[in-house]
Amino acid sequence: MKDLKHLIYFENLLQDANNELVKKACAEGKLALAYDCSYIPEPLLDVDGCFGVRLRAPGCTNPDLATYYMTNRSCSYSKSILERAFEGGYNFVSALIGQECCTTMNRMEQYFDYCKLIPNEKFHFACIDMPIKKGEWYAGYFRRQLEQKIINPLSEIFGIDFSEEKLRKAIEQHNELCRIITEIGDMKKADNPVITGYEFHVIQLVSLTCPKYLIMDKLKETLDELKTREPDPKPWFRTKVMLVGSEVDNPELTKLIEMCGAMVVADRYCFGSLPGRTPIELKEGQSALDALAEYYLMENQCPRSMGADVMIDRRMYMFSKAKEYHADGIILENMKFCEYWGYERAIAAKWLAEGLNLPEAIPTCQIETDYANAAVGQLRTRFQAFVESLEIKKLHNDSQEG
Repeated sequence: MKDLKHLIYFENLLQDANNELVKKACAEGKLALAYDCSYIPEPLLDVDGCFGVRLRAPGCTNPDLATYYMTNRSCSYSKSILERAFEGGYNFVSALIGQECCTTMNRMEQYFDYCKLIPNEKFHFACIDMPIKKGEWYAGYFRRQLEQKIINPLSEIFGIDFSEEKLRKAIEQHNELCRIITEIGDMKKADNPVITGYEFHVIQLVSLTCPKYLIMDKLKETLDELKTREPDPKPWFRTKVMLVGSEVDNPELTKLIEMCGAMVVADRYCFGSLPGRTPIELKEGQSALDALAEYYLMENQCPRSMGADVMIDRRMYMFSKAKEYHADGIILENMKFCEYWGYERAIAAKWLAEGLNLPEAIPTCQIETDYANAAVGQLRTRFQAFVESLEIKKLHNDSQEG
């Protein structure tokens, strides 16, 4: 296929958290509000005068200093973020908005404050006490947390306007971005898609790590370009898979999977578009803040949310999205030492492979990664074997049908 016009530009933006567009927005006087979890409402950080940037640590391969503070048995994503903070990689941010997702993430976030890692006297650190159950009461509690931990202090410190009008405007911008990303992602449902999983991964990441108002035009251009892009006459892949897991913010993992012959057609991981790029619905008579609290609590598919019914819903979500995007199998990933996704991966693999509480079974492959993707050789072997098993299964099914 013909190369996408802006792909190299997008790839370059992902090489540094303080990328070209972030620098431009800061130079215009915008406040960079950092966050590190998909529970944090993006529109709340994208109101006028601000922009949200999801933290990554590209190129961090040896978080020695962070390991001293956090021990060897901490997930490498959290340590890499902390290491980059010690290096001064996030000195441009005015606030860090985190949530008590897990002890490791919370501890990493607290060091930003304890160690005074951001050279800004007004730097604000907030940690949201996120409910672990879903429901109307919990959405109300979440809303109050957003008011107490984000809206009130940022209004007082920086004079940010979180009025109903500004929040609705931010949600409208967010929904426009979601529509663009979703339309691009839906192209992967075709028998012979005009976009690769790697390309989509890059596009989704720049939508999280760049000011939306500065990246939107190039995303629209890319969507228009894809509408007329011609796929190769013969599909380049041998099978299709869905990637499910934790902090997958390195598109090289997707590229590795695709080099082994499996196109990644669906991305249900923390930095992915499913369900993170579903538009936010503003119901009649509902305030913008209520809508944000309800959406980010109810729609999130994080394994932190407890309850048997919620766990079954997560398996059904994985299964239904795999079928919707015509995936032949699911790769289940967790970051090493990630407690929530470690349990989720093991349980989901059994349920999906055996079809428990599901319409049917679907093949799975379990992997454990580190932030630097150091074990490339082992992963390549696993992916190649999984691709071959999916091909054999398909041949067996075809012969039975024949």
